[in-house]
Amino acid sequence: MPIEGNSKITMQLIQRINAFAALGKFLREIHDENENKNEIGAMGILEKAKAQNGWFTEENIKFSLQSRGQALKEENLQKWTSRYKITETRSKTVAIIMAGNIPLVGFHDFLSVLISGHKVLAKLSSNDKTLLPFLANYLTEIEPEFKDYIEFTDGKLQDFDAVIATGSNNTARYFDYYFGKYPSIIRKNRNSIAILTGNETEAELKNLGDDIFRYFGLGCRNVSKLYVPENYDFEKFFKAMYSWKEIIHNHKYINNYDYNKAVYLMDSLPLLDNEFLLLKEDSGFSSPISVVFYEKYASLENLSSELIEHSENIQCVVSNAGWKNAIPFGKAQNPELWDYADGIDTVDFLSNLP
Repeated sequence: MPIEGNSKITMQLIQRINAFAALGKFLREIHDENENKNEIGAMGILEKAKAQNGWFTEENIKFSLQSRGQALKEENLQKWTSRYKITETRSKTVAIIMAGNIPLVGFHDFLSVLISGHKVLAKLSSNDKTLLPFLANYLTEIEPEFKDYIEFTDGKLQDFDAVIATGSNNTARYFDYYFGKYPSIIRKNRNSIAILTGNETEAELKNLGDDIFRYFGLGCRNVSKLYVPENYDFEKFFKAMYSWKEIIHNHKYINNYDYNKAVYLMDSLPLLDNEFLLLKEDSGFSSPISVVFYEKYASLENLSSELIEHSENIQCVVSNAGWKNAIPFGKAQNPELWDYADGIDTVDFLSNLP
């Protein structure tokens, strides 16, 4: 039965914060067999998620759960929600069309809608249909009133008041056409970049490896392109990447590596190669799996002007070069609650629905 929008909010914000804080505690302990009595049930869910999507390894699923658990600490939830005027008036039903490129990629939208006092009508990706319903079920065990606020559907979306949709540039045009009359957030393709100066420490470059390889590079927050100074020496970079060498043993990853290498070599394109990562000089942003593009810059000032022109292609910037809003190396896949996709403040949008 579809959930009804425009109904009076029965839960208070503090209840919602407490429930998500308890969920966060559960997620932080999900790897700890001694502390988490739900370990067997949780691991069953991990196996099911892995079976549904070959890119969802146990390591990456656990990382995703842990990352969200760290974000869902009570002090973070309080700090985040204190920025907004979340009124306890009437809730709307918000349809969320979720991607499935990395585990729980739609969780932040799910959280934002519920923490704002609205109802979730979620259409899951076929690539990630297990993890979020599992967490939603655990959330309703903590706070039973959430049962009236959460619905998952495989059918046509209907009876909703607003839309948050994430997809490719092509699907974004489809979303704009069908949901244009609703208040909406429509997200397109974006990629993340790293700006290197050559002065990075070995530890910083090693952390950059996490930003590149976590989730096999499939996320919009994964670094898919490097900007390096002219005459940059890649030896230190490749040495730091070595901690991720085991990634080549994943059969899906090595298939992509072998294919992309063969295509580039047939076209006689120059490559830098360490036997599990290909670096290709390219002006694009969206590199294939196992490939990172790079481009040289003459000065940071010139680079700044160039990147302003391409801001719609960039999700986040990883750097230690004093770049505005840059993320430290190794933190791209651990966003704070207030780090919004595409720079669009989701909770502000939800707090001002007509």
